[in-house]
Amino acid sequence: MIKRVFKLFQIARKFSTSGAVDTIKEIHPLPVSLNLFFDLISIGKNPNLIDKQKSSGEKLCIALQGMGTTFIKLGQFLATRPDIIGEELAKSLEKLQDKVPAFNLHDAKKIIKKEIGENYFKDITEISEPIAAASIAQVHLAKINLEGNYKQVAIKILRPNIEKLFNEELDALMLFAYIVENTFSKAKRLKLIEVVHLLREITNIEMDLRFEAAAANELYENTKNDIGFNVPKIYWNYTTKKILTLDKVDGVSIREHEKLKDLGVNLKKLAENLIQFFLKQAVRDGFFHGDMHQGNLFVDSKGNIIPVDFGIMGRLNKDNRKFLAEILYGFIQRDYIKVAEVHFQAGLVPQDASKEEFAQALRSVGEPIFGQSIKDISGGNLLAQLFEITEKFNMATQPPLLLLQKTMVVVEGVARKLYPETNIWEVSRPVLENWLKDLKSPKSTLDTAFSTSSEIIKRIPDLPKIMDRADYALKLMSEGKLNLAIGTNKNLEIEQMKLKNFRNNVIISFFGVVIVFLLVF
Repeated sequence: MIKRVFKLFQIARKFSTSGAVDTIKEIHPLPVSLNLFFDLISIGKNPNLIDKQKSSGEKLCIALQGMGTTFIKLGQFLATRPDIIGEELAKSLEKLQDKVPAFNLHDAKKIIKKEIGENYFKDITEISEPIAAASIAQVHLAKINLEGNYKQVAIKILRPNIEKLFNEELDALMLFAYIVENTFSKAKRLKLIEVVHLLREITNIEMDLRFEAAAANELYENTKNDIGFNVPKIYWNYTTKKILTLDKVDGVSIREHEKLKDLGVNLKKLAENLIQFFLKQAVRDGFFHGDMHQGNLFVDSKGNIIPVDFGIMGRLNKDNRKFLAEILYGFIQRDYIKVAEVHFQAGLVPQDASKEEFAQALRSVGEPIFGQSIKDISGGNLLAQLFEITEKFNMATQPPLLLLQKTMVVVEGVARKLYPETNIWEVSRPVLENWLKDLKSPKSTLDTAFSTSSEIIKRIPDLPKIMDRADYALKLMSEGKLNLAIGTNKNLEIEQMKLKNFRNNVIISFFGVVIVFLLVF
């Protein structure tokens, strides 16, 4: 407990002196007791000065970047959750740069050798100095000998002790979140515990490079027949929890337009392909690259798009894919009643709401957009406005669709930089039409029917038990003995219980720890 408390005070001191606290105060006022705490904790250190002319979001971005790895990741995570922090702040945090000094080549080689063993390490030659370094990992180029055939590869390596650092700081942040939420009732709406918990889940996956390798492999399998989109091959014998080996990308960054022109690449066609490939991943496969900014996209001499960095991926179930395709196609057709019907069929709008009023609200989103010039129309922005409308009709937020919406905005931005006059809707139409056509085809209908029937048949032996349980549940309900409260995430409950065990000790010893901390640091 003491270790976690002292870590918390270290973080609080860093947070206070970075300028982050002052920035947060501009966004949301803090309780007097928290203000006093941060004032005490920063005694003896001058806060970093941040340009007062910048927006609150920009200042918070700078502060988080100066605080190191965990806080860069926290900012990047919050940028994907406008439902928690608001659209404006989320857009500012998207600019957070994940660049830190690299660790040396000698240490990198030691990690590779330890991870894959002496036999496989002998096959690796010409390991370069790091070509890119981020908060969690860095990348080296090399060659591997595959039975006499030398392949040029990129090797991604986790930073030494990064897991320990993350877990220590996240433990401290979870303690802070718990104390704040249980001390200040108004803070509950900020969902601090949920934010830290979700961040832990995400980073735990990100710190096992086998998961990223699996994501890249799945994307490769899904898109291997898509001419013009090439996912690098994974070399599994040279991939572990801490290292990831894949084909070296032989191409030009998609942001280097003049070099692409010199290669003879048609920028208009490239922009159209990028949008269509993204939509195919989303609606056809239900699995898409969730971080398709310019730094993660390359183009080879043949005009093929090559994505890199598969740490952030999005997944949509069939219902969400159908919902997405039909609402986008409905907007293309300007059929607002149809779009409203899709929402009601999906159970996303309360059944007592007026379909006509909801269609009217959708029209208020669609018509101003279609009144703009082609180059100003964005499918991603349309979805963002749609989510704002749905809040007014008490619809639940769909986190998978939020990531998709943000990725769509990024993809559209990259496409428009390639070719400003790209007609997003005309490019999207064939992908959406074809998928909806396939969805409603006799074959698809039969497949769905057989799938449903097989599930029913599987459950037939359990039917008597199910009926008995239902009858018993109805009996308890009639007697008022059945509690229908929805349970919370079990892992989160366990986390909260752990924290509750020492909450009182932390509060009682608060001022004593402050004094000790100030003396030590």
